Amino acid sequence: MELFRKKENLTQHIQTLKSKGLIIGFVPTMGALHDGHLTLVRQAQAECDVVVVSIFVNPTQFNNKDDLRFYPRKEAEDLAMLEKIGCNIVFAPDEKEMYPEPDTRQFNLGPLASTMEGEFRPGHFNGVAQVVTKLFEIVQPHKAYFGQKDFQQLAIITAITKELKYPIEIVPVPTVREQDGLAMSSRNERLTQEQRAMAPVIYKTLKSAVELQHSMTVEEVEQWVIHQIHTSSTMKVEYFKIVNAETLRPIRNWHEKCKIIGCIAVYCGDVRLIDNIFFN
Repeated sequence: MELFRKKENLTQHIQTLKSKGLIIGFVPTMGALHDGHLTLVRQAQAECDVVVVSIFVNPTQFNNKDDLRFYPRKEAEDLAMLEKIGCNIVFAPDEKEMYPEPDTRQFNLGPLASTMEGEFRPGHFNGVAQVVTKLFEIVQPHKAYFGQKDFQQLAIITAITKELKYPIEIVPVPTVREQDGLAMSSRNERLTQEQRAMAPVIYKTLKSAVELQHSMTVEEVEQWVIHQIHTSSTMKVEYFKIVNAETLRPIRNWHEKCKIIGCIAVYCGDVRLIDNIFFN
């Protein structure tokens, strides 16, 4: 496994590999790796000749300074995990390498970024767009792999890739879960024992909500989910919205001809967890 810290060195190496006709897969991460990340890497390994994983906690996508400060950083463990599963290349730059100057670019992300996460985390997706475009230009992969847990992020990155005409295939990978249903996330490490015991209620409630679409309206299901999760004193719903999976616009009824997804954000203590589920 090769470790690169400098973007110029990595780009030159990738160009050499591509000149040999090798297919490059890319998995961008913020480190604190878990089985969800490793699933992305394994899928990339199955479909590509060379897999690049980036480890970089991107400051521009955090609208909460405490969230950035407390975000887990475990580079030595991350590198050991990636080496164990046969990852080819790791790109682990520092902040100065990625942002030698402040990134003042503003992306027009439209309605995809104005709802849900965009509503409650102003500037978040612009920061995501900044770092992902930088990484795409450094790595220049053929395929890039993203988990469906961050469904809105996936939709926005797919849209940006098309808009900027990057010759990159965006590959969505289903959410990886713990045995009790909790979506794997680096933030799970921050949960107390009591909070960790309660957190699986989120996905359990979402699964029950799917069954209720036959007897309740969209609005009633949204209200039911929020009420169910609020029965736990340790959890507070920030939003739960049932939307068109392509446009992320709210749906009015279950008969709309589109893929329907429910997306949720829940504070478990001061740890913010997100999840989603398809309704059809």
